[in-house]
Amino acid sequence: MKKTLITNSPKETFALGQQLAPWLFKGCVIALSGDLGAGKTTLTAGVASGLDVLEHVISPTFNIMRIYMHGRLPLFHIDAYRLEDGNADIGLEEFIDDGGVSIIEWPQYVSEFVPANSLNISLRNLGPTQRELAFETNEPRFETYLASLGEVSS
Repeated sequence: MKKTLITNSPKETFALGQQLAPWLFKGCVIALSGDLGAGKTTLTAGVASGLDVLEHVISPTFNIMRIYMHGRLPLFHIDAYRLEDGNADIGLEEFIDDGGVSIIEWPQYVSEFVPANSLNISLRNLGPTQRELAFETNEPRFETYLASLGEVSS
């Protein structure tokens, strides 16, 4: 199933992440693609908020992964950008399979760890604040979410 939405502000992108959170389950993977500054971390921060994570979510670019354990589900926020040279053998699969929610930015660099039933979201910058989010999945639980998704409210 595929669905595309437009958000008109970082606040709307954040709200879309909050709306996604109730649909998440142990072991699910969200693969976020898009250029630098497209809103991947903003969307992730919204998901974290929806999972009742109280910590401030920031990009894990320099750490590769940030772990947020104090929410409804553990959240593993992975930024694979620095793994583009193929140095992905650092144990990421242990976290992806660990019963939390894994959000992977730049999933093309660790594609061997991204399951076929992940929720793939491609973010595209359409202007200073406007973003296009293209969702694709074959996971029935995510398909139900996408079918119910309407306009983003902030």
